[in-house]
Amino acid sequence: MTHSLTFDAISEDESGPKWLARWQRSWPAYEAWFTARGGDAGPDRAACEAALAEHMPELLDTHAKLTRLTGGSDRAARFLSAWCPPSYLGGCSLLAAADAQSVRLVRNYDLSPDLNEGLLLRSAWTGTPVMGMVEFLWGLSDGINGHGLSVALAYGGGSETGRGFGICLILRYVLETCRDVPEAQAVLDRIPSHMGYNLVLADRAGRTASVEMLPGGGTRHMPRPLATNHQHGTTAPERPAFTRTRERYDHLETLVGDRAEPIGLAKRFMESPLFQDNYGQGFGTLFTAEYDPRAGGLTLHWPTDKWHQTLDALEEGSRTVIYDASTRAAQDWVDAIRPWIGAAADMLAAKDGTVDWVAFGMQCAQAYGGGYIPADPSKDAA
Repeated sequence: MTHSLTFDAISEDESGPKWLARWQRSWPAYEAWFTARGGDAGPDRAACEAALAEHMPELLDTHAKLTRLTGGSDRAARFLSAWCPPSYLGGCSLLAAADAQSVRLVRNYDLSPDLNEGLLLRSAWTGTPVMGMVEFLWGLSDGINGHGLSVALAYGGGSETGRGFGICLILRYVLETCRDVPEAQAVLDRIPSHMGYNLVLADRAGRTASVEMLPGGGTRHMPRPLATNHQHGTTAPERPAFTRTRERYDHLETLVGDRAEPIGLAKRFMESPLFQDNYGQGFGTLFTAEYDPRAGGLTLHWPTDKWHQTLDALEEGSRTVIYDASTRAAQDWVDAIRPWIGAAADMLAAKDGTVDWVAFGMQCAQAYGGGYIPADPSKDAA
């Protein structure tokens, strides 16, 4: 079965008609989820707004404005507060790396294409430019701000819940209020998460960190800036064989041990075991996000396409991505033959699934004269 997801990129400094259009499109599904999972039995509006005032006062005005835009219902206000929400989960791989030349935070987002908003939003709601992949209509699964701080999340692997905020709003708050990794770590230590989640951070100065958020509050600071879908306490992760969380974690540790260069990390995330193609069972890689804190940039990678964006000049538009195992296999073949045919291989990875075979043949003929492709390009290089 073939799956697809359309990614949209929008820029709106102040919350307004663009954000409202997205709310109107997505709220019916979120409202059904919220009510079906017992959201109406959670804290009332006053308690939700009090929790925001206590832990994230800088977001109170934005929360109030967004709530007014939606029509002002109690259910919308409670949903947008993200205080003690219903449980939710997903799968991801995260790694940050830095050297003298570059800094990168890279993540694979693994889930069903039916359960992702596919929205890249650039905003400046509290004055700081923030760009990232939206979850729960104003939270973030990953992002970067104008100070060069980037952060991404991964599900911690357990279903235990406690009194706290949904992790996506915590990421939004970090990027709205923090300038660097030390500031972000201090914020994460004081704000309770309602479930166990793992975060990886990187900033413009090359500082990196990994923090495990514990259900109901508390953190565990990890020695290396990487994470998958388990935590290092006493609770065993759910379905570890299905998510391959430990295999992916070990692979990330190998990359750290091998001192993989930051600028090459994204390509490594497009390979097994980090890349997942089990879309039919809700566990496939929907995108690879590569954040560049020094340039204020984000590149979204897929097997047959990529989309580069910056905080200074976000390009609004849409990209539709097709997910199936054959797409992954085709890209593996393209990568294998690329050393022999160079730029012509890019035509085999057209985002709409088509190939300009005439132009492809002409490029090969021009490169190799008469169409001859050596069995081993290194032997003919001399």
